[in-house]
Amino acid sequence: MITVGVDGSRAGLEAVGWAAREAVLREVPLTIVHAMPRWACQSESEGGHYAEVGRWIRDGGRTVLAAAEERAHREQPKIEVTTAFLPGDPRTALISAAEDAELLVIGSHGLGCVRGLLVGSVAYGVAGHAACDVVLVRELPSLPRGEVVVGVDGSPASRRVLDFAFAEAELRGADLRAAHAWAWPQLGGFEPADPDSERNELLVLKETLAGHRERHPDVTVVEEVVHGHPVEVLRQAATGADLLVVGSHGHGTFAGLVIGSVSQAMLHQSPCPLAVVRRRQDSEA
Repeated sequence: MITVGVDGSRAGLEAVGWAAREAVLREVPLTIVHAMPRWACQSESEGGHYAEVGRWIRDGGRTVLAAAEERAHREQPKIEVTTAFLPGDPRTALISAAEDAELLVIGSHGLGCVRGLLVGSVAYGVAGHAACDVVLVRELPSLPRGEVVVGVDGSPASRRVLDFAFAEAELRGADLRAAHAWAWPQLGGFEPADPDSERNELLVLKETLAGHRERHPDVTVVEEVVHGHPVEVLRQAATGADLLVVGSHGHGTFAGLVIGSVSQAMLHQSPCPLAVVRRRQDSEA
């Protein structure tokens, strides 16, 4: 099952369209959810001071879900779709709703009753704590080039990130671009590129990819080793791509954050849909 959160925004509908196509590729059903205040989810038969406001919010929520379901069927007419309200804070509600999902998809704006939230307000919480992998549909390329891009940092967590990226490339019949950024920060800037260091980094990338290539022999892989900051390298590599795949934790100084510093930056800067791959131990922490 794929779960997608909607809030009535254009970004939410784009997320539904993306999620519907992904659900058909994976041959799984789609669940569309909409968050609203817990008190507004009470039965319409109940009275009280806020009963009329609650009915108005529920009516608006039904409209949001109906529009989202219509978009899903427009994208994929035969897709199996269910819809549901989520009571409470959109972050915790989405995390709970996606406990049994393969994938949680959200748009680039806030979800639920507060639409003005910055991307990080919901996306950071969801990407940092969801039990499943998360896709943020921030921007759809106008002319996708049939390529999935994955950020590889050589850390132990790269294995699951690559599993996800290879599987996505295979599902889509797309090429896979494995981008590995390397740079040694020094006072006043970065150390100049060194040919020996670059060859060593390329060897690390090849070794990291080796087993995955064997399991996915039909996926064409482009290896890219770039001397530069990971955020800028990934942003450039993902321009026009179908999907950018990163891990939920960083590698190095910021690895202890709930979500890694590079992943945080890409939530804001990714030029295409962004998949944040969760490690199993992330959700157990």
